[in-house]
Amino acid sequence: MDDRLIVALDVPNALAGLALAERIGDAVGFYKIGLGMLTGGGLALANKLKQEHGKRIFLDMKFFDIGATVEAAVRGIAQYDLDFLTVHGDPHVVRAAKEGAAGSGLKILGVTVLTSLDRADLDAGMIVPGDVTEIVTTRAARALEAGADGVIASPREAALIRALPEAAGRLIVTPGVRPAGSDAGDQKRIETPATAIANGADHIVVGRPIWQAADPRAAALAIAAELPRA
Repeated sequence: MDDRLIVALDVPNALAGLALAERIGDAVGFYKIGLGMLTGGGLALANKLKQEHGKRIFLDMKFFDIGATVEAAVRGIAQYDLDFLTVHGDPHVVRAAKEGAAGSGLKILGVTVLTSLDRADLDAGMIVPGDVTEIVTTRAARALEAGADGVIASPREAALIRALPEAAGRLIVTPGVRPAGSDAGDQKRIETPATAIANGADHIVVGRPIWQAADPRAAALAIAAELPRA
């Protein structure tokens, strides 16, 4: 197993997620469970995969709220002994999440700009003007300054984030990763697995190219084989 590869279990419910993880078997040791599965037993699946199957778990909730609410939500999540949790990278959110995670091994990752967004999307959302890469890098620096254990960004920004003084010893996790020739789907700022790691990512997140494959285990092994050796 190469834990640099995180497989996104973007399936409808916990039963489908468990079945997929069992098909993949020991080829993957790290799974992402997102907001879409929250009402379908996502937390139960996270606990089962962690406690009974020995998998590492990335809970992708992207919390964003007032500080007290974020802190309380993260404190509740921390009791599950999971590995990664996402919150929006706004400094007040990151600080609150770190308070909630205090005393646990839960790593707080700040989301910079979603990999499904481009400049037109940011304009529609009235986000500050400027180059997307610069916005991502600035948000990453501010999240890390606020205490985030790492950040979520596309592989196109990973090298610039890795060069930040604040990024020393911190994690960079990159969604928006697609093997060469794969359908981009709803992702807009993408690179291949090898490029993402070469650009400084610690972990890559891959979903549809694995769970939509006829043989998800073989697809996961093929992606892991693409990653540069440490």
